[in-house]
Amino acid sequence: TDVSALVEEMQKREPLITASCLEHVIHLVQRLQEKLGEKQNHKFSLFKVLRTHILPLTNVAFNKSGSRFITGSYDRTCKLWDTASGEELHSLEGHRNVVYAIAFNNPYGDKIATGSFDKTCKLWSTETGKCYHTFRGHSAEIVCLAFNPQSTLLATGSMDTTAKLWDLEKGEEVATLNGHSAEIIALSFNTTGDRIITGSFDHTVAVWDVGTGSKFRRIGLSSVKVTAISHTQCRPAEDSQNPCCQGGGLETTSSRALVPASFQCWRRESASLGAHGKGHVFLQIFYGDNSFLYFLKVCFNPKGNCILTASSDKTARLWDAATGHCLQVLEGHADEIFSCAFNYKGDTIITGSKDNSCRIWH
Repeated sequence: TDVSALVEEMQKREPLITASCLEHVIHLVQRLQEKLGEKQNHKFSLFKVLRTHILPLTNVAFNKSGSRFITGSYDRTCKLWDTASGEELHSLEGHRNVVYAIAFNNPYGDKIATGSFDKTCKLWSTETGKCYHTFRGHSAEIVCLAFNPQSTLLATGSMDTTAKLWDLEKGEEVATLNGHSAEIIALSFNTTGDRIITGSFDHTVAVWDVGTGSKFRRIGLSSVKVTAISHTQCRPAEDSQNPCCQGGGLETTSSRALVPASFQCWRRESASLGAHGKGHVFLQIFYGDNSFLYFLKVCFNPKGNCILTASSDKTARLWDAATGHCLQVLEGHADEIFSCAFNYKGDTIITGSKDNSCRIWH
């Protein structure tokens, strides 16, 4: 891309880009180009092993700076950790069932949300561990959640087929998004916060207007069973003939305990998800030799040129997003890895496992 032409086009659309800051914007775009052009050659090594919970982990998440992370568990707690020291800062207790969905309100990082199989969601202070609100209203397990970019709203998705929007200051329900005919297992706000997208076991994704709670658009996915999505720069994968990305058959168990994966799409990369017989959501990637692995979680690094997967074979793997080649295998966990995450810089990884531990990789 011609940087000068790109910035000129940006300037036409954005009044804040004045003549005085034009050179700075050009410099930033050039740096971005350089970053995107870099090859993924960093080799991660184990930094720390933390025995975090007395029962298996369900999810892990970083704050934006990567200085802290949180872990959710079947032991009904969410714990806050210092990344550098491995010190436990807070144990967020109060849920009556599995703590499954967790998130910081990035980029601020001063609040944490936890969604549970007890059908409630709680909002916590990062600094004190105090619970601000308990959101009640879902009639089944909460399995996904997300803050809007302004950190004024929280969205929760549930096995009751609905998503709900909550006012963070008042602690009240703002809207219920009705329209899916099966469980909602993934959701995400767009970058401006006026749209939210939901992915469901009914083989559709829906785009909603946040202000009114009305459905803006519905996309049917006839060739894959379910897709977990991130709104920004993402299009659902619908091509079941794509040899690099195919979903398997969908099943759910009577307990309906699933592990939905969320991911970001960059450029033309996308991923499709199905559900394994155990009720875990997985990504099935086919390569030239037609071999495949079952993944319980998948995410892109911040640059979008590398994919991180957590697998039932007790490993996490790094893949080249363009070629599908495996770049590195992270080994050491004693059981299935349920979750994984990059920090914002992409130079630190956390993996959370059924072996009750998480591992930090630098």
